[in-house]
Amino acid sequence: MREPVMRRTRSGCQNSFQAPARHHSPLAKALSLLGVCSVLAFAAPLPVQAAETANVLSIESPKAVSSLLLDIAHAGKRLVAVGDRGHILFSEDGGKNWVQARVPTRQLLTALYFVDDKHGWAVGHDAQILVSEDGGANWKLQYEDLEREAPLLDVWFRDTSTGYAVGAYGALLETTDGGKTWADVSDRLDNEDGYHLNGIAAVGDAGLFVVGELGSMFRSADWGQTWEKVQGPYEGTLFGVLGTASSNTLLAFGLRGNLYRSADFGSTWQQVQLLSESGPLEFGLAGGSLLKNGDLVIVGHGGSVLTSKDSGRSFTVVNRADRASLASAAADAAGNLILVGQGGVHTATPTGAEPGQKQ
Repeated sequence: MREPVMRRTRSGCQNSFQAPARHHSPLAKALSLLGVCSVLAFAAPLPVQAAETANVLSIESPKAVSSLLLDIAHAGKRLVAVGDRGHILFSEDGGKNWVQARVPTRQLLTALYFVDDKHGWAVGHDAQILVSEDGGANWKLQYEDLEREAPLLDVWFRDTSTGYAVGAYGALLETTDGGKTWADVSDRLDNEDGYHLNGIAAVGDAGLFVVGELGSMFRSADWGQTWEKVQGPYEGTLFGVLGTASSNTLLAFGLRGNLYRSADFGSTWQQVQLLSESGPLEFGLAGGSLLKNGDLVIVGHGGSVLTSKDSGRSFTVVNRADRASLASAAADAAGNLILVGQGGVHTATPTGAEPGQKQ
């Protein structure tokens, strides 16, 4: 089915036309995408200079821990979570107590990534990129592009110098100096229709992999310098991609419980069957994590929590009693899961169930 959408032009807006229907993340990763009418600036010959820190701070609120959160990651032993209104929270005790960080934005933040216990980056709406050098306690604005009027949706760094951010309308940004400058390298991808790029991940002993709208897939065997378009197994939107502890092995997931596994860096795929107590899982899947012990966890709509101990060949499926949509997950030192999404932070057993919930 096709539906009218507004398309961007360099001079502004043009009339609606028939285009493939666009599906968006179940947790508002692309809230600003529907009905967008904007001028998008493409890469200049030289990298774009980092933006000056805006004189706007996120609002400190005791309710931040229960507000919409879209990603969580480890910065060493510390947990850091990002989400609505520029909220960034960190916990020193495995998610029991949270402190709100100082953040120079009130925009929705969609994803974050730490390369070590100190250096991390977060991305979000207005194509903003923020950096922390103290484990997530304080943040600076490195980059923004207000003219895009569209978000960045994921970020990955190889080390403290080289990193990539992906987002709406095929955005691919690169830095080689720790984020002091960012270059738009979207033209490295064979993505002339500008499909939204929702996730980027490293695949062990292979390279980088990107997934997005309408089943689009791209891989890079040289860690971001050149990219190859991949024929994927699914024509619906993919919201996330996750490398496993096994070489060349990854998972891609998205709408209606669709989850696919590849053991050859995306050349071939097998669908992973997901069965809940009520039958085949049909909730959208939004995010996932590779835990330190090699286990995998993927989360999504309807309180869905999927866990795997065999590198993604099979999953145990739990639907939490609160049915809150979930966006990302991490684990504490004891193996219990710390989940984020609607309603903020949720604690869970290693299978994803609420404490006391029948598993």
